[in-house]
Amino acid sequence: MEITPNRPVPLQLLYQDEFLVAIDKPAGMLVHPVNAAAADSGISAMKRLRDQLGQHVFPIHRLDRPTSGVLLFALDKQSAALGQQAFEQRLVRKTYQAVVCGAAPPCWDCEVPLRAVPGGALLAARTSFRCLRISENFAQVLSLVEAAPQTGRFHQIRRHLLHEGLPIVGDFRYAGSERSFALGELLGTGTRMLLQAKRLEFTHPRSGVAVAITAPPAPEICKCFPEEPGP
Repeated sequence: MEITPNRPVPLQLLYQDEFLVAIDKPAGMLVHPVNAAAADSGISAMKRLRDQLGQHVFPIHRLDRPTSGVLLFALDKQSAALGQQAFEQRLVRKTYQAVVCGAAPPCWDCEVPLRAVPGGALLAARTSFRCLRISENFAQVLSLVEAAPQTGRFHQIRRHLLHEGLPIVGDFRYAGSERSFALGELLGTGTRMLLQAKRLEFTHPRSGVAVAITAPPAPEICKCFPEEPGP
């Protein structure tokens, strides 16, 4: 009997043309390998997508390892450079969804400046927030929040939500390990941080047409907001 070696589950493609490709990055996956061990393990999105498509791919932007959602790559260096330039010039509209502890207000802006590194200079930072839903199905009140960062500081959304007293569920770095483990067990989401890059909107760097790419609902986020029983 022939044994077929285990193959990784293909990445979900959200968009593809001759210049760009976008995937739904799983939580826990690196964007690109940080060392040889990571490259060999196949846990980076860049390597997995390269092998899946059978061609080189070039990351246009980054997502934190625990963050899932829309991740955009280019299929050639020129498209990558143009795409990166659009991100640097803040010409790309980025929308995230996060599950946070507590009842969030309907909408607000956070403009608390942030440091790139401890002891570094404070940098201007702004994030617009909107509460989409509040759930009291669990012992912990939870809110589903939409976040639109206007700047791109280090862990900006995570830090701004923590400043507002609304830590993201599963954010071990900022919400604390004990609390994160307890909530993960209660909600059935394990050690997953409930932050998703939900949507990218931009002008295509080669064709000039408007493009909008949306990630599908994250199962772990859906677990936190079960539908209310009907009459």
